[in-house]
Amino acid sequence: VRSQARPCSRRASAPGGCCRPRRPARPPRGERRLPPEGGPPGDPEPAAVRVVASYKPSKFDRKILLWTGRFKTEEEIPPRIPPEMLDRARNKARVKACYIMIGLSIVACFAVIASAKKAAARHESLTSWNLAKKAKWRKEAALAAESKTK
Repeated sequence: VRSQARPCSRRASAPGGCCRPRRPARPPRGERRLPPEGGPPGDPEPAAVRVVASYKPSKFDRKILLWTGRFKTEEEIPPRIPPEMLDRARNKARVKACYIMIGLSIVACFAVIASAKKAAARHESLTSWNLAKKAKWRKEAALAAESKTK
């Protein structure tokens, strides 16, 4: 914690400080600040200090909250939650899904390598498959041309 403000290199000799005064800190996301109590005289409504935003989670949001481990059972999930909680759960679910996809991609790579090795042991290759397929097409084309001439 700093007890003194940092000196500014601009207009250090100006009266009343060097720079414009700092703005008050912004409230956290999902909260809004209202003026403090004791507003204008004669105001019948006392102003609240802060209002916390809340969000009603959908069924999918509830599944995300459960999957990410924020809550153990669906009964524990309150009817309204802060948006930040849902954002954190969605980000965690996004990361988990990415890790799952990375793992599945690695497994698929090893499966392709294994099947290619088996095909090589049987002396099969893409070149031989393409040559066989083109020979079959030529034979079918010749039969079709022969049947047209008859």
